[in-house]
Amino acid sequence: MKKNSLLLLGAVLGVASASAQADNVDQLQQAIAQAQAAAAQAQAAAAKAQAALEQALAAAAEARKGSATVAAVPQEKSNDASLSVSKGASTVTLYGLIDVTLSNKNNVNKAGESITAPQVAWFSGNRWGLTGSHATGFGADDIKAIFRLESEFESETGNMDTPGTIFNRDSWVGIESKSLGKISFGRQNALGRDPAASATYGDPYGPAKASVEEGGYTNNNNFKQLIYYAGTANGTRINNGVVWKKAFSNGLVGGAAYSFGGVVGNFNTGSSATASLAYNDPSYTIAGFATSANIANLSHQTVSIGGNIQLNPLVRLNAGYFNYTANQKAGLGDRKDTAWTLSTKLTPGGPIDYQLGYQVMSASNAGLSGSGYVQNAYSDTSGITTTVSGDRTTMYGSVFYHLDSSTEFYLAFDHLETNGGYLAAQANGAKSADELAVGMRYKF
Repeated sequence: MKKNSLLLLGAVLGVASASAQADNVDQLQQAIAQAQAAAAQAQAAAAKAQAALEQALAAAAEARKGSATVAAVPQEKSNDASLSVSKGASTVTLYGLIDVTLSNKNNVNKAGESITAPQVAWFSGNRWGLTGSHATGFGADDIKAIFRLESEFESETGNMDTPGTIFNRDSWVGIESKSLGKISFGRQNALGRDPAASATYGDPYGPAKASVEEGGYTNNNNFKQLIYYAGTANGTRINNGVVWKKAFSNGLVGGAAYSFGGVVGNFNTGSSATASLAYNDPSYTIAGFATSANIANLSHQTVSIGGNIQLNPLVRLNAGYFNYTANQKAGLGDRKDTAWTLSTKLTPGGPIDYQLGYQVMSASNAGLSGSGYVQNAYSDTSGITTTVSGDRTTMYGSVFYHLDSSTEFYLAFDHLETNGGYLAAQANGAKSADELAVGMRYKF
């Protein structure tokens, strides 16, 4: 438009110049006619430019409709580095966690020797995964299709956590809506270890509030063996599983899970069933679960209850109780365990927080593995030949320094002791074991 105005101004100036120099009226009329022709040409050019601009804007709008958008979207509240891609009604998020640990351990063999070296991640299994949803538009509250694929690896070597299995942590698909809750099918966490149950009290590193999300505590170190009481016939996860979880408006969070055994001719062998219930109050959470599993046609069961309370902005206390029973090989009687845990998380503000915990696992008439160590809960007890009784106690603690919501450093320790006939595999036949570690975690 600026160019057109200049043309028009030039035409007017031409008229003025012509009138000043014309010797007669005919010359003046001729100059005016030339100016009018130039103005008409300028207006035509402006119309063409306007049309071209409108076409370009329309094309850009159409391109935006069909293209995918990419943005950094949190995987969880504590992580702002996940990458999410959306197109239409579908969203897929890439996320992960890398935890590198350098530790010193004693009693790493029967000779009682020590080692200082990188180890399997102290707090969390290294993983990467894809999760996503698709809004189907079906139903009054818009049912979504959901999925998760999650793989675990060892940061110190790059090896797969489970050789030959890519998605050893999660491989499921399902549906979710406000009225239905969340229903998922495939391999996933055992419900008893999830935030819908014992993750809220199993240790100070779990979430404070019950939810329908996956999560929980792991089993890498001396103090993390408590999680096996929240297991199933498939360990701390389930295969061939169907899981339902729902958060209600009154603060209740309910869950139910079943994993099919898949044994030809025997529907129950290898199967597991769990029910959970939790209640969230603004200052505390109470949760519990019950699990029953069939392992080699022998019954294994756990009942657990616990919770946490936020005493003030500085102190959160967690406590829980587990009761586990297992049928064993004929003639050896049942195994009966009780376990309890107490822990705290201190958040004084700023980049540093502190965790401290204590747990006791008391085993009565517990079967031993072929190496002479007390078996984990939900192990196969059909072939044991010897049983023992005794206690396993562990104290642990840590300090975290958070650079931001995605990056943190830590210093951690634990001390394990056993008594009676209880021997722990982590102590390699000794009655105690100690670990001290430093590490770095990055979440994306």
